[in-house]
Amino acid sequence: MKLVLLGPPGAGKGSLAALLKKSLGLAHISTGDLLREEIKNHTALGQEAKSYIDQGGLVPDELVTRLVEHKLKTIQGGYLLDGFPRTERQAKDLDQILARLKQTLDSVIYLNATLSVIIDRLAGRRVCKSCGALFHIKNKPSQKEGICDLCQGQLYQRPDDNEATVKERMRVYLENTKPIIHYYEEQNRLMTVDADKDSEDVEKIILKSFDL
Repeated sequence: MKLVLLGPPGAGKGSLAALLKKSLGLAHISTGDLLREEIKNHTALGQEAKSYIDQGGLVPDELVTRLVEHKLKTIQGGYLLDGFPRTERQAKDLDQILARLKQTLDSVIYLNATLSVIIDRLAGRRVCKSCGALFHIKNKPSQKEGICDLCQGQLYQRPDDNEATVKERMRVYLENTKPIIHYYEEQNRLMTVDADKDSEDVEKIILKSFDL
C-alpha cells in the first residue's frame, strides 16, 4: 500500500504515521528525516541541500523531489509519505515519479483538524532538550514537571508553539494546501479524516475504510 499523509502542524501526523507504519507494515518516509539523513551521510544531494539551509533559505522543490525519488527507488513494498507533497507542483512531480517507477498511490489521507484543537495540542507541547522526546502538559505530562521521563533532560516549549505563531502557521498551511487537496479530490484519491479525534481512533477509521 502506498499512501500520502497531509495535515497541518498539530494534526497528529507523526503519531498516526507511527501507528500506520506498524499496523500496515509501511516504510515511513518523512522529508525532514530524509534531508537530515542525506546531510549526515555527506551525499551529493545532502551537501546541495545543506548549502541552502546554511544560507537560511528553503530547500527548492526540485531538490526535495529528487530526494524523494532517490528514496522511493530503494524501497521494496508499501510506504507512507509524510511532508511531501507540500505544493501542487510537488504533487504533479510525484505523479511523474510514480509513473517512472510504475507505481500508483492508493490513497491521500488528509487530517482535517480545527484551529482550537491544534492550538491546544501545540501550545501544550513540551520537548526534551537532550533526547527530543515529546510530552504534553495535558495529554501526556511527564512524571516530574519540566523533566523528561526517558533521560531526565529539561523540557521546553518550542518558540513557534505559541498561539499567535500557530495561527499564522495554520493560515500559511491552508493557503498552500488547498490546491493539493483539490488536485487529489479530482483524482478521487483523497480521504478526509476528522483529526480532532485521538490518533488511535483516526487509525481505526482509516483501516476500516481499507476493509482491514
